[in-house]
Parts: sequence; structure tokens; C-alpha cells
Amino acid sequence: MRLFSLQGQVAMVTGCNKGLGQGIAVALAEAGADIVGVSRSPTDQTRQQVEAYGQRFYTIEAELGYHAPSDIVNQAINQAGKLDILVNNAGMIRRAPAIEFSEQDWDSVIDVNLKAAFFLAQQVAKHLIERKAPGKIVNIASLLSFQGGIRVPSYTASKSGILGLTRLLANEWAPYDINVNAIAPGYMATDNTQALRDDPQRHDEILGRIPAGRWGTPEDLAGAVIFLCSDAARYVHGHALAVDGGWLAR
Repeated sequence: MRLFSLQGQVAMVTGCNKGLGQGIAVALAEAGADIVGVSRSPTDQTRQQVEAYGQRFYTIEAELGYHAPSDIVNQAINQAGKLDILVNNAGMIRRAPAIEFSEQDWDSVIDVNLKAAFFLAQQVAKHLIERKAPGKIVNIASLLSFQGGIRVPSYTASKSGILGLTRLLANEWAPYDINVNAIAPGYMATDNTQALRDDPQRHDEILGRIPAGRWGTPEDLAGAVIFLCSDAARYVHGHALAVDGGWLAR
């Protein structure tokens, strides 16, 4: 359907070398968007999958939290000519009891998950406003945007911050025809959850609470991200769409 088509759009996706980011990039390409992939490691596999749909793939190797967001966005525009969509997917997690959690682990997670996401969104919004062009920004939140979790204080803080930031940016940028929304993935089978899936007790506890009866996959985010980046969501602002197999409804 044309309502869900992204033909002629350019989407920048951070952290798209594997996992959820790769699934998001491929889904947007399938819907017709060219992709700018921002990752700290090679994205050859993602490139192959995007190009298989006949879309262009541009690569920016950068480590969020170290490279200036303005430089990343300028590189993207120089390569692709413009940006219409930003998906702030890149994220990291550090696990330790709150009583023992280090300042270094706090700063590293907040810098990538929250600070870099905000300043990338800021730079993309400036570009869209300058062009007088509509745009879509999708932040990847988490179930821990709504819940506390355990042993991941900086991750919980960052993802709670992402939810609040999504709402604030939606309030400020809706008048410019920029939709800012979030997706809150549930427990997904990715590197970030490997430790949980390797722990038999935690694996069974988590799986037992998911109504769908399985861990999610990157492909499960495809419909949500296409929807939020398309004209189908043009009147959706500041919303967080949970893709969690029913976890939050339990």
C-alpha cells in the first residue's frame, strides 16, 4: 500500500550491523527506503540484505559517545543527499548490582543510549526544518522505559529517559511535521540478552511471563518501524509502541 511506502526516503539507522538494528534497516529497505547505516563495526551483511531489495546502502563507521553527532549527520547528508528518517537504535548495557555499579559503566551507557540519541535527533531535525521537509524520528526504548528491572541501573535510566525525550521532542517538533515516536521491544534474542538466555533460571522466568510464549526476533519489529516511519503514522506523535509478545499486558 502507498500509505506504508517509503519510496524516495532516506533512513539513517544506528547500530545496524546486527540484531535489531539490522532487522530495522532491512525492513525499511523492503518498504523502499535507502539506508545510511551508522555502526562501529562492518555492516557487510546488512548491506547485502538492503541491496537485495534494490536500495542503496551508505556506510558510516562511528562510535556513538565519541564521534560528534553533527559530523555523523553531515557525513550522511553528504553521501545520501538528504535524510528523511532517523532510527536511534544503537544501545549498550552493563550489568551489576546497583550497590556496586561503577561511574564508568554509568557514563558509557548514558552517553550512547541517551545523550547520542538526543543530539543525533537534534541534528536531523535541524536538517529537516532547514529543508522544510516532513520527517520521522523513531527512538528504540525498552520495557525498562516502563519498569525498573534489576542489575541494569544505567540502562533503565537511559531507556526511561528515551521515553520522556520522545514525548518532549514530539511536543516541540510536531509543528514542523516531524513525528517523534518510540518502539519498546520486549525480550529479544539478541546479544544484549545473551546473558539472560544463558542463565537457565532467568530464561525460564522470563519466558514463562511472555504471553506469546517465545523470545522476540528482529523481524518482529519490521511492521512497527515501517508504520511509524510511513505516512500511515502522520498523526501519531509522542507514542511508545510496545512490541513485547504481551509482556506489559501480563
